[in-house]
Amino acid sequence: MSDLQLGLLVIGAVAVVAVVAYNRVQERRVRREAERAFGSRHEDALMGSRRESPVPEVPLEEKKHSAADPRADYVIELAGAAPSIAKSWEPVERRFARRATLTPTGGGNWQAALQMVSRNGVVSEAELLEFRAQVETLAAASGARVSAPEMRDALEGAYALDRACAEADVQVAVHVLDIPAEARPEEGPFQVSPRAGGVTLLLDVPRTPDVARGYEAMVRAGRQLAAAHGGRLVDDNGNALDDAALTAIGAEVDAMRRRMGEMGIEPGSPLALRLFS
Repeated sequence: MSDLQLGLLVIGAVAVVAVVAYNRVQERRVRREAERAFGSRHEDALMGSRRESPVPEVPLEEKKHSAADPRADYVIELAGAAPSIAKSWEPVERRFARRATLTPTGGGNWQAALQMVSRNGVVSEAELLEFRAQVETLAAASGARVSAPEMRDALEGAYALDRACAEADVQVAVHVLDIPAEARPEEGPFQVSPRAGGVTLLLDVPRTPDVARGYEAMVRAGRQLAAAHGGRLVDDNGNALDDAALTAIGAEVDAMRRRMGEMGIEPGSPLALRLFS
Protein backbone atom coordinates (compact mmCIF):
# COMPACT_ATOMS: atom_id res chain seq x y z
CA MET A 1 0.00 0.00 0.00
CA SER A 2 1.41 3.41 -0.97
CA ASP A 3 1.89 6.29 1.46
CA LEU A 4 -0.87 8.19 -0.32
CA GLN A 5 -3.35 5.31 0.09
CA LEU A 6 -2.42 4.91 3.71
CA GLY A 7 -2.85 8.62 4.33
CA LEU A 8 -6.29 8.62 2.71
CA LEU A 9 -7.37 5.69 4.87
CA VAL A 10 -6.27 7.48 8.04
CA ILE A 11 -8.07 10.69 7.03
CA GLY A 12 -11.22 8.70 6.26
CA ALA A 13 -11.11 6.91 9.60
CA VAL A 14 -10.72 10.16 11.52
CA ALA A 15 -13.63 11.71 9.61
CA VAL A 16 -15.89 8.76 10.46
CA VAL A 17 -14.93 8.96 14.13
CA ALA A 18 -15.65 12.69 14.18
CA VAL A 19 -19.11 12.20 12.66
CA VAL A 20 -19.99 9.43 15.11
CA ALA A 21 -18.81 11.52 18.06
CA TYR A 22 -20.79 14.56 16.88
CA ASN A 23 -23.93 12.45 16.47
CA ARG A 24 -23.51 11.05 19.97
CA VAL A 25 -23.25 14.52 21.51
CA GLN A 26 -26.23 15.79 19.53
CA GLU A 27 -28.28 12.72 20.49
CA ARG A 28 -27.63 13.31 24.18
CA ARG A 29 -28.34 17.02 23.90
CA VAL A 30 -31.66 16.49 22.11
CA ARG A 31 -32.67 13.77 24.54
CA ARG A 32 -32.00 16.04 27.50
CA GLU A 33 -33.76 19.03 26.01
CA ALA A 34 -36.82 16.91 25.20
CA GLU A 35 -36.95 15.29 28.65
CA ARG A 36 -39.71 16.37 31.01
CA ALA A 37 -40.29 14.61 34.26
CA PHE A 38 -42.74 12.29 35.84
CA GLY A 39 -46.39 12.67 34.79
CA SER A 40 -47.54 15.60 36.95
CA ARG A 41 -49.43 18.60 35.67
CA HIS A 42 -46.52 20.57 37.19
CA GLU A 43 -43.91 18.56 35.34
CA ASP A 44 -42.29 21.75 34.00
CA ALA A 45 -40.78 22.38 37.43
CA LEU A 46 -38.58 19.36 36.71
CA MET A 47 -36.27 19.89 33.76
CA GLY A 48 -34.05 17.39 32.00
CA SER A 49 -32.07 20.05 30.14
CA ARG A 50 -29.20 21.95 31.67
CA ARG A 51 -28.36 23.88 28.53
CA GLU A 52 -30.86 26.65 29.30
CA SER A 53 -29.52 27.43 32.79
CA PRO A 54 -26.01 28.25 33.99
CA VAL A 55 -24.36 25.52 36.05
CA PRO A 56 -21.55 26.41 38.45
CA GLU A 57 -18.19 25.17 37.24
CA VAL A 58 -16.24 22.69 39.33
CA PRO A 59 -13.27 24.62 40.80
CA LEU A 60 -10.02 23.78 39.06
CA GLU A 61 -8.42 22.57 42.27
CA GLU A 62 -11.38 20.25 42.88
CA LYS A 63 -11.03 18.84 39.37
CA LYS A 64 -7.31 18.44 39.80
CA HIS A 65 -7.52 16.44 43.01
CA SER A 66 -10.61 14.31 42.32
CA ALA A 67 -9.67 10.65 42.25
CA ALA A 68 -9.86 8.89 38.90
CA ASP A 69 -12.68 6.37 38.57
CA PRO A 70 -12.56 3.66 35.87
CA ARG A 71 -16.26 4.17 35.23
CA ALA A 72 -15.74 7.78 34.19
CA ASP A 73 -12.04 7.90 33.36
CA TYR A 74 -9.67 6.13 31.02
CA VAL A 75 -6.91 5.17 33.46
CA ILE A 76 -3.38 4.27 32.34
CA GLU A 77 -0.96 2.81 34.88
CA LEU A 78 2.69 3.87 34.60
CA ALA A 79 5.23 1.76 36.48
CA GLY A 80 8.77 2.91 37.24
CA ALA A 81 8.49 6.39 35.75
CA ALA A 82 11.15 8.98 36.48
CA PRO A 83 9.98 11.93 38.63
CA SER A 84 10.62 14.20 35.66
CA ILE A 85 7.41 12.89 34.06
CA ALA A 86 5.44 15.37 36.21
CA LYS A 87 7.24 18.29 34.57
CA SER A 88 6.36 16.93 31.13
CA TRP A 89 2.64 16.61 31.94
CA GLU A 90 1.58 20.25 31.60
CA PRO A 91 1.10 20.19 27.78
CA VAL A 92 -1.15 17.12 28.12
CA GLU A 93 -3.23 18.77 30.83
CA ARG A 94 -3.46 21.97 28.78
CA ARG A 95 -4.49 20.06 25.64
CA PHE A 96 -7.36 18.28 27.39
CA ALA A 97 -8.61 21.26 29.42
CA ARG A 98 -7.78 19.73 32.80
CA ARG A 99 -9.81 16.60 32.12
CA ALA A 100 -6.46 14.83 32.15
CA THR A 101 -4.76 14.10 35.47
CA LEU A 102 -1.45 12.57 36.52
CA THR A 103 -1.32 11.18 40.06
CA PRO A 104 1.59 9.53 41.87
CA THR A 105 0.67 6.19 43.45
CA GLY A 106 3.96 5.48 45.21
CA GLY A 107 7.16 3.60 44.42
CA GLY A 108 7.80 5.46 41.19
CA ASN A 109 4.35 4.53 39.87
CA TRP A 110 1.86 6.98 38.40
CA GLN A 111 -1.70 6.99 37.18
CA ALA A 112 -2.62 8.98 34.07
CA ALA A 113 -6.35 9.46 33.51
CA LEU A 114 -8.68 11.18 31.07
CA GLN A 115 -12.26 11.96 32.07
CA MET A 116 -14.44 10.37 29.39
CA VAL A 117 -17.95 11.39 30.50
CA SER A 118 -19.39 14.81 31.35
CA ARG A 119 -22.47 16.87 30.55
CA ASN A 120 -20.94 17.42 27.10
CA GLY A 121 -21.21 13.69 26.41
CA VAL A 122 -18.45 11.14 25.79
CA VAL A 123 -15.00 11.91 24.43
CA SER A 124 -14.44 10.82 20.86
CA GLU A 125 -12.40 7.76 19.96
CA ALA A 126 -9.91 10.00 18.16
CA GLU A 127 -9.45 12.14 21.28
CA LEU A 128 -8.97 9.08 23.48
CA LEU A 129 -6.45 7.68 21.02
CA GLU A 130 -4.55 10.98 21.08
CA PHE A 131 -4.46 10.96 24.88
CA ARG A 132 -3.16 7.41 25.02
CA ALA A 133 -0.48 8.16 22.41
CA GLN A 134 0.71 11.21 24.35
CA VAL A 135 0.89 9.25 27.61
CA GLU A 136 2.78 6.42 25.95
CA THR A 137 5.25 8.93 24.51
CA LEU A 138 5.84 10.44 27.95
CA ALA A 139 6.18 6.97 29.47
CA ALA A 140 8.80 5.98 26.92
CA ALA A 141 10.76 9.16 27.59
CA SER A 142 10.74 8.50 31.36
CA GLY A 143 11.45 4.77 31.17
CA ALA A 144 8.02 3.71 32.48
CA ARG A 145 6.08 0.54 31.70
CA VAL A 146 2.54 1.16 30.52
CA SER A 147 -0.62 -0.78 31.33
CA ALA A 148 -3.80 0.51 29.66
CA PRO A 149 -7.34 -0.89 29.34
CA GLU A 150 -8.83 -1.81 25.98
CA MET A 151 -10.08 1.42 24.41
CA ARG A 152 -13.18 -0.09 22.84
CA ASP A 153 -14.36 -1.59 26.15
CA ALA A 154 -13.68 1.68 27.95
CA LEU A 155 -15.70 3.68 25.42
CA GLU A 156 -18.61 1.24 25.53
CA GLY A 157 -18.70 1.57 29.32
CA ALA A 158 -18.52 5.36 29.00
CA TYR A 159 -21.50 5.44 26.63
CA ALA A 160 -23.52 3.27 29.01
CA LEU A 161 -22.68 5.59 31.90
CA ASP A 162 -23.52 8.62 29.77
CA ARG A 163 -27.00 7.23 29.03
CA ALA A 164 -27.62 6.58 32.72
CA CYS A 165 -26.44 10.08 33.64
CA ALA A 166 -28.67 11.67 31.00
CA GLU A 167 -31.70 10.05 32.62
CA ALA A 168 -30.66 11.25 36.08
CA ASP A 169 -29.68 14.77 34.99
CA VAL A 170 -32.59 16.81 36.33
CA GLN A 171 -33.00 20.35 37.59
CA VAL A 172 -35.94 21.66 39.59
CA ALA A 173 -37.11 25.21 38.91
CA VAL A 174 -39.49 27.30 41.02
CA HIS A 175 -40.44 30.81 39.90
CA VAL A 176 -41.52 33.47 42.39
CA LEU A 177 -43.57 36.10 40.55
CA ASP A 178 -45.05 39.47 41.41
CA ILE A 179 -42.22 40.45 43.75
CA PRO A 180 -39.72 43.36 43.59
CA ALA A 181 -36.79 42.85 41.25
CA GLU A 182 -34.31 43.35 44.10
CA ALA A 183 -35.90 40.71 46.34
CA ARG A 184 -33.56 37.81 47.08
CA PRO A 185 -33.84 34.75 49.33
CA GLU A 186 -31.27 33.74 51.90
CA GLU A 187 -28.33 31.78 50.54
CA GLY A 188 -28.94 28.09 50.01
CA PRO A 189 -27.93 25.08 47.90
CA PHE A 190 -29.74 26.48 44.89
CA GLN A 191 -29.18 29.08 42.20
CA VAL A 192 -31.09 32.35 42.05
CA SER A 193 -31.54 34.31 38.84
CA PRO A 194 -33.74 37.31 38.00
CA ARG A 195 -36.63 37.02 35.58
CA ALA A 196 -39.44 39.23 34.41
CA GLY A 197 -41.61 40.03 37.40
CA GLY A 198 -39.62 38.06 39.92
CA VAL A 199 -36.87 35.48 40.41
CA THR A 200 -36.18 31.85 39.53
CA LEU A 201 -34.85 29.37 42.09
CA LEU A 202 -33.07 26.40 40.54
CA LEU A 203 -31.88 23.20 42.19
CA ASP A 204 -29.33 21.11 40.26
CA VAL A 205 -30.25 17.66 41.60
CA PRO A 206 -27.13 15.64 40.68
CA ARG A 207 -24.78 18.33 42.02
CA THR A 208 -26.55 18.91 45.35
CA PRO A 209 -25.45 17.07 48.51
CA ASP A 210 -28.40 15.98 50.68
CA VAL A 211 -30.69 16.90 47.82
CA ALA A 212 -33.90 16.33 49.82
CA ARG A 213 -32.91 19.04 52.30
CA GLY A 214 -31.74 21.20 49.43
CA TYR A 215 -35.18 20.96 47.83
CA GLU A 216 -36.87 21.76 51.15
CA ALA A 217 -34.63 24.80 51.57
CA MET A 218 -35.47 26.04 48.08
CA VAL A 219 -39.21 25.61 48.59
CA ARG A 220 -39.02 27.31 51.98
CA ALA A 221 -37.10 30.24 50.48
CA GLY A 222 -39.63 30.54 47.66
CA ARG A 223 -42.56 30.53 50.06
CA GLN A 224 -40.92 33.13 52.29
CA LEU A 225 -40.28 35.41 49.33
CA ALA A 226 -43.84 35.04 48.10
CA ALA A 227 -45.31 35.66 51.57
CA ALA A 228 -43.09 38.69 52.26
CA HIS A 229 -43.93 40.44 49.01
CA GLY A 230 -47.38 39.15 48.10
CA GLY A 231 -45.98 37.01 45.31
CA ARG A 232 -46.80 33.54 44.02
CA LEU A 233 -44.98 30.31 43.15
CA VAL A 234 -45.38 28.97 39.61
CA ASP A 235 -43.79 26.47 37.23
CA ASP A 236 -42.39 27.20 33.77
CA ASN A 237 -45.88 27.48 32.27
CA GLY A 238 -47.19 29.82 34.96
CA ASN A 239 -49.18 27.09 36.74
CA ALA A 240 -49.48 27.68 40.48
CA LEU A 241 -47.34 25.41 42.65
CA ASP A 242 -49.50 24.60 45.67
CA ASP A 243 -48.53 22.39 48.61
CA ALA A 244 -49.69 19.21 46.88
CA ALA A 245 -47.69 19.97 43.74
CA LEU A 246 -44.55 20.85 45.69
CA THR A 247 -44.86 17.66 47.75
CA ALA A 248 -45.22 15.58 44.60
CA ILE A 249 -42.14 17.18 43.07
CA GLY A 250 -40.23 16.52 46.28
CA ALA A 251 -41.13 12.85 46.05
CA GLU A 252 -39.77 12.69 42.51
CA VAL A 253 -36.57 14.43 43.61
CA ASP A 254 -36.12 11.77 46.29
CA ALA A 255 -36.77 9.04 43.72
CA MET A 256 -34.03 10.52 41.55
CA ARG A 257 -31.68 10.52 44.54
CA ARG A 258 -32.36 6.83 45.07
CA ARG A 259 -31.83 6.12 41.39
CA MET A 260 -28.45 7.82 41.46
CA GLY A 261 -27.57 5.89 44.62
CA GLU A 262 -28.32 2.65 42.79
CA MET A 263 -25.87 3.80 40.13
CA GLY A 264 -23.24 4.23 42.84
CA ILE A 265 -23.17 8.01 42.31
CA GLU A 266 -24.46 10.01 45.25
CA PRO A 267 -25.73 13.51 44.40
CA GLY A 268 -23.13 16.13 45.26
CA SER A 269 -20.31 13.56 45.57
CA PRO A 270 -16.93 14.23 43.93
CA LEU A 271 -17.79 11.80 41.14
CA ALA A 272 -21.20 13.43 40.57
CA LEU A 273 -19.64 16.89 40.43
CA ARG A 274 -17.28 15.67 37.71
CA LEU A 275 -19.87 13.76 35.67
CA PHE A 276 -22.44 16.57 35.82
CA SER A 277 -20.11 19.44 34.94
